[in-house]
Amino acid sequence: MDHQIHGTYDTFLVILSYLIAVTASYSALDLAGRVNVSRGKHRLLWLVFGAMSMGLGIWSMHFVGMLALALPVKVLYDLSLVILSVLFAILVSGIALLTVSRNELKVKELAVAGVLMAGGISGMHYTGMAAMMIGITYDKGLVILSVAIAATASFAALWLLFYFRKDQSRFAYLYKLGSSLIMGAAIAGMHYTGMVAAHFHASEHQYGVEVQIETETLAYIIVLATFLLLGITLAGVFINKRLSQKDLVIQENESWYRSLYKNNEYGIISLDKAGTIINMNPAVPKMIGIQAEDYLNKHFSAIGLDMSAKDKTKTDAVDEQSSRLLPKDFETSFVQPNGNLVELSVMNIPVEIDGKIVGNHIFIKDITEESKAKKKIKHLAYHDELTGLPNRRKLNERLDQAIEQSNRDSSTFAVMVLDIDRFKMINDSLGHTYGDIFLQGVSDRIVKSAEGFETTIARMGGDEFTILCNTGPEGEEAAELAERIIEALKKPFHLKDNDFYISASIGTALFPVHGRDAVELLKKADTAMYKVKKQGKNGHQFYSPDLDVQLLENIGLESDLRKAIERNELVVYYQPQFHAQSNRMIGVEALVRWNHPTRGMLSPGVFIPIAEETGLIYEIGTWVLSEACRQMKKWHDEGGPLIPVSVNLSSHQFHQPNLVEYIVKILEETKLEPQYLELEITESMIMDPAVSISILEELNKIGTRISLDDFGTGYSSLSYLKKFPIHKLKIDRSFITDISENHNDKAIVATIISMAQHLKLDVIAEGIETKDQLDILTENDCHEIQGYYFSSPLSASEVEKTFFVPNRLPSYQ
Repeated sequence: MDHQIHGTYDTFLVILSYLIAVTASYSALDLAGRVNVSRGKHRLLWLVFGAMSMGLGIWSMHFVGMLALALPVKVLYDLSLVILSVLFAILVSGIALLTVSRNELKVKELAVAGVLMAGGISGMHYTGMAAMMIGITYDKGLVILSVAIAATASFAALWLLFYFRKDQSRFAYLYKLGSSLIMGAAIAGMHYTGMVAAHFHASEHQYGVEVQIETETLAYIIVLATFLLLGITLAGVFINKRLSQKDLVIQENESWYRSLYKNNEYGIISLDKAGTIINMNPAVPKMIGIQAEDYLNKHFSAIGLDMSAKDKTKTDAVDEQSSRLLPKDFETSFVQPNGNLVELSVMNIPVEIDGKIVGNHIFIKDITEESKAKKKIKHLAYHDELTGLPNRRKLNERLDQAIEQSNRDSSTFAVMVLDIDRFKMINDSLGHTYGDIFLQGVSDRIVKSAEGFETTIARMGGDEFTILCNTGPEGEEAAELAERIIEALKKPFHLKDNDFYISASIGTALFPVHGRDAVELLKKADTAMYKVKKQGKNGHQFYSPDLDVQLLENIGLESDLRKAIERNELVVYYQPQFHAQSNRMIGVEALVRWNHPTRGMLSPGVFIPIAEETGLIYEIGTWVLSEACRQMKKWHDEGGPLIPVSVNLSSHQFHQPNLVEYIVKILEETKLEPQYLELEITESMIMDPAVSISILEELNKIGTRISLDDFGTGYSSLSYLKKFPIHKLKIDRSFITDISENHNDKAIVATIISMAQHLKLDVIAEGIETKDQLDILTENDCHEIQGYYFSSPLSASEVEKTFFVPNRLPSYQ
């Protein structure tokens, strides 16, 4: 008859069982990380190794806990059930490690794995209990509680295993130790709850099992298993630590590499030794517009970087390098599937592993914008930014090429230097913005004029252009082109609501007749152009040797002119102005002369153009204005007639920002009253009404008089008379010269006089040289005249002797 027996627990073994559970838990946490990072057969080995280690730990804890219970009877164990319980422990550990090795662990998966693990732990426990050859009955409530504890412990264990599997931080071992203590307590709690649920009874049939094991033997086995567990755990921890550190370094390096590979703005194509594409980063499809999967495991040439015939040899070089594996870089172009052309920079880098070349990395960079920028920079380096024409650097390059070609085939070409007449007037009057617009219009007309000719047209700066033109030995084509350009530039330019007229001066030198190098050709073409300007502008001139003499003369004059003012070589002459009917002197015009130390008295036509080109005109104009005002004040103070002095303003003077202050200062210094100063300006100075009208109004306010010189030779005279405060018109001598013979000139003069009278303006005619000219003017009511018929320009002393002697002083009303 069975009767219930009671046992007692060995405290040491209870504590030992808990420590074994903690050790097993720590080992499981550490091994979970190793299983997760392993791949292939290594993963399987670590899974088996981890399952055995964790399973033996749980099983050892279970049987140590069972041995901790001391019963008053000898208890044997069924070996087959003991082995089965070990298998349960290993199986449940394998489930746990396999579950947490997933990349993601969803709640459903965690629940299923937890149930399986709880079933396995419970199965191991109660199978182990069944191995005891003694009668056992169970308290169902406590059994259910033990299973619930097993389930809770399983869920917690799986979550902790999953959470800490990748943690390789500095304090990871502390977190794992704390978790191991919790997991050990949960496992021990499940075991001892199950033990409390068991009631032991002595019975006869407990010894009927064939394969039995005594408690002492089982204890030895458990001790061996425990030592084996500890050994495996310690070895696993040590190995895992070393491998984890190594893996961490490998993973970090791999992460750095993958990040560099994946996020690199360069396209990277990885090839094996045969040139087969094994991988490419995301930048490649984005850059050249292909799908990566369409080209993997295909030869690199399938991408088709040799779409452009000129780059085929370069692409072939890459294919060759796929076998020879030598670094190389080059630039090529690629047509995307959508038709866009991209410029690419390609660099081929060998991949070396263990001293052997195993493949290549092809680095590709999109340099489309960079190429455009380079081309733009190169274009700007050789072209004028304003007009888009070749610049001086490009012209010199083309000129050298033309000389080489002509030397080879004995051909002739022309170097033509073109300068715009009156450009400075437009630039000064309208400002640089309109000056730029004007130059663009000029360049367009020159380019259109050159259609049909073999030319290179360059802008050298400012208003100067140079043209290379293939021509015959006599320069026939160059002459024809020059005439075309001159005619094209004669047409008006519409700027700021006004039409402006200009002309061009062109000088030409022929290769090899006039020079055999670039410098000589440009110099001689320039010399010819200046000859045109000196002869009245608006024309074309071939170089001739006698022009060099004139050029040297001008260079000498320029040097002397710079010293003329300080040496007091400039002299002001005065041409009297008269009333036609009374012969009264009503004013004088101040005209500059140069008393050259070796060449004698020089007229303005000789040195004024040089002064305008060199910028000396401002200094000379200022001196003339000051000297004329000083002389007129002296005559007034000495009892001379109270008449005005007329002084021509240069464009430099008129367009200075402080013109009015400049005039007032001279008047104050010379003490001449403003009404006795008459300023002569030309139409070219006042082309921009918005600027000019304010200047003229301020001059009018201070009391000076304004005379419009060369009237009738411009193109907008009527609009000027309407807008500007002008007091006098001066009829140009070009209309007076043939007035007695040319009916058109006579009609024009009559019209100007009539118009001036209706506008209540004074009018004076210049260049009167004959009695017939005077009679025609007086018949048309022109009362003020000036010219050699009455008097040539005189020095100040000659004016005094001729007109200021007693009884001959003219009156001025």
